[in-house]
Amino acid sequence: MAAKDARSLDHKTLEELRTLAVERVQAGEAAVDVARVLGVRVESVYRWLARYRAGGWHALRAKPIPGRPTKLDGKAMKWIFETVATKDPRQLKFPYALWTRAIISTVIAERFGVKLSLKSVGRLLAQLGLSVQRPLHRAFEQDATLVSRWLKTEFPAIVESAKKCGASVFFGDEAGVRSDYHSGTTWAPIGQTPVVRTTGKRFGCNMISAVSAKGELRFMITRGGVNAGVFIEFLRRLLYGAKRPIFLIVDGHPTHRAKKTKAFVESTEGKLRLITLPSYSPELNPDEQVWRHVKAHRVGRMGIRSREELEAEVRKSLRALSRMPHKVKAFFMAPTTCYALNT
Repeated sequence: MAAKDARSLDHKTLEELRTLAVERVQAGEAAVDVARVLGVRVESVYRWLARYRAGGWHALRAKPIPGRPTKLDGKAMKWIFETVATKDPRQLKFPYALWTRAIISTVIAERFGVKLSLKSVGRLLAQLGLSVQRPLHRAFEQDATLVSRWLKTEFPAIVESAKKCGASVFFGDEAGVRSDYHSGTTWAPIGQTPVVRTTGKRFGCNMISAVSAKGELRFMITRGGVNAGVFIEFLRRLLYGAKRPIFLIVDGHPTHRAKKTKAFVESTEGKLRLITLPSYSPELNPDEQVWRHVKAHRVGRMGIRSREELEAEVRKSLRALSRMPHKVKAFFMAPTTCYALNT
């Protein structure tokens, strides 16, 4: 649909259009999408956002009452949105990877000569439909080409191969839990930081698990590092009682590529196939969510006093999770893991 010239509209329609555009952007829709749906130029949407910032809803009237000129016009609003939404602060010579209100305030001052307080920057970002987000981290070493090939070619071929031989597809991973790890918050009187009593000794345990998109969870807890022998023991347990071949997808850790591990896989005569994810791509593995669940929702919220208590709580958490297939299935619904949902 061709963008219409807003000047050809009557005053009432124009006011409604401006108001609707601003409301939709503030609700989280991209200005370019709002412009396309409403059939106007994206520059018009940013100009209306600038008017709203300068004078509120009153400024969106077809003939606004003259007032102080806007500090940031439509072009500036468009530049700010595109910069924050598509760039990294390091691209603008900042040493940090995350956008903060202070950095954005500095950028605006340098680019447009407009000094805004942190509160004003926060209001501006909200008006542009931007909000505080917890970022996903990616390793610099990750090869986007390999990830793309995995998603478009390699994994679909794995799924097809699994269907042909009637195999179950699992994703596996290892992780460690420390006694001094904690997460979450608690209530306390204002100005008095609460203290949770726990042991001053530090100890941990390691966990190995595997999950499937059908909601299955298999796990093992061990003391000490996870070497080839420990990993093979987990593989034996994974195969125990299995009525179908198993395709286990893991990362490229040396334990998974060890000669002993390869020899064991070969000895299963096709009952087990080990497949490696692209390097530096943990976000593609749904099993990563298992450890986040255990650490953040149970162990990280407790005052652990001994190694035995730590292992008991980790085991209890994993057993409870294994009885909640709907929760395990949800690990396959994240934006980076939903590709594996139908396996």
